[in-house]
Amino acid sequence: MNETFAEIRRLMLATNRIDGAYYLLSRKLGVKENILALLYALDDEETHSQKRICEDWLFPKTTINTIIRELVQAGYVTLCREENGREKLIALTQAGKDYASKMLKGVYQAEQAAMEKTLQRFSPQFVDALDYFADCICRELDHRLPESKKQKGVPDLGEGGIEA
Repeated sequence: MNETFAEIRRLMLATNRIDGAYYLLSRKLGVKENILALLYALDDEETHSQKRICEDWLFPKTTINTIIRELVQAGYVTLCREENGREKLIALTQAGKDYASKMLKGVYQAEQAAMEKTLQRFSPQFVDALDYFADCICRELDHRLPESKKQKGVPDLGEGGIEA
């Protein structure tokens, strides 16, 4: 158990350092961390529903609404309704694409360099392993969280992509 605890702690500290690096980067860029994260999420040439963004990126609904409102006012994001009329789709405008490119260019370069260095030492399967661990820990934590403590508007942790 102690060895497992030590490995988990190393992993949690590593993920915390990664999160912290993006937080510090957003401060250096002079942009809110959640705005940078949303730009990152939207910078894939796809349209995304607010619901899907909340589920994939773990944004509370109130937070995503606030960020989107700011980005719409700045002219960086456009909203449209899906054909069924229930979901709002979010997409970057051309100004938003330009802004995201400016904000994220260095991020993508750093990520690429870090990945290349990592792949020189480790198999590409480390990504699958980390993704699998994330799914497992989300399911386990969600399973152990009492129903009364779950917050409305916050997605379940266990909504990952890899099956156990």
